[in-house]
Amino acid sequence: METATAPKDTPSTVTITTTSLPADDVAAIDALGKSYQAFKDEIAKVIIGQEEVVEQLAITLFARGHALLMGVPGLAKTLLVSSVAETLELSFNRIQFTPDLMPSDITGTDIIQEDENGHRKFQFIKGPIFANLLLADEINRAPAKTQAAMLEAMQERHVTALGTKYDLDPPFFVLATQNPVEQEGTYPLPEAQLDRFMFLINVDYPSAAEEKRIARETTGAAKSALNTVLTGAQVVEYQELVRRVPVPDHIYDYAVEIVRKTRPDLDSTPDWVKQNVSWGAGPRAVQYLILGAKSRAALHGSYLARMEDIEAVARPVLGHRVLTNFAAESQGMNSGKVVDRLIEEMR
Repeated sequence: METATAPKDTPSTVTITTTSLPADDVAAIDALGKSYQAFKDEIAKVIIGQEEVVEQLAITLFARGHALLMGVPGLAKTLLVSSVAETLELSFNRIQFTPDLMPSDITGTDIIQEDENGHRKFQFIKGPIFANLLLADEINRAPAKTQAAMLEAMQERHVTALGTKYDLDPPFFVLATQNPVEQEGTYPLPEAQLDRFMFLINVDYPSAAEEKRIARETTGAAKSALNTVLTGAQVVEYQELVRRVPVPDHIYDYAVEIVRKTRPDLDSTPDWVKQNVSWGAGPRAVQYLILGAKSRAALHGSYLARMEDIEAVARPVLGHRVLTNFAAESQGMNSGKVVDRLIEEMR
């Protein structure tokens, strides 16, 4: 029997073993860890730096979630997404969101077709959302009606047109981008749609050394070819595997506690949160904290979710679900800093 040592923050009386995982699942986690390393090596051929962004994308993908990438133009967000699709052998479509984009431009529409007998009937023409990996570029440039066309697909994994349901082929993964600087002519994402994104991933500027490598390695004639690491079917299998990763009770308790501490209307919430937060995270945040911890643990070759996994995914899960007020903004405190302080106080 293989025994895993308890995390440092686990009481000494707690004993955790891998007996809750079948032997084939243990082997599968080992295989996933190797595939993940190969995946990172392939992405590194075309994306210089951004290791944390790549890891958060992988965590979201294998947790069967969606991600919102926040970053200024020119940080290779589109190249990153297309490279992920190529490395994982996934079908890929890109939608450039604009103010005149219609919902049917995303989901597809019924058109009248005439058959060989001269009879006319409606035929559904699939839109670009029918892909394994969909890039919704500058999603906040389209009005709420068009943004809402994504909700059913992201949550239910199907599209409904004229009362008929059309299933999306698994795996289905939405990556949306948003420019945090230019706000003229944009439509803020509704809270309901923001909540559909498992992670808010901040794509930051590269370091000076990384920027020098970008200048040296991306301005020549040679282009690196990417090898396929996993197929779409294997990704689906690993998504099911992630769901089976065990979670100790104290990890569930921690996830619930940190989410509840973001809600300013509860008696147990710290006073500084009540003073700086106008709205806290909902129950979906707890689900995504646990799923994110499971996914990260599996990618790192661990047979159970640990405290460090929860802490690693807390900011991308909670960052867009905690709304700070004017008092916080006047002090330079944003939602990310709120999450960081909660984690520090709960250690």
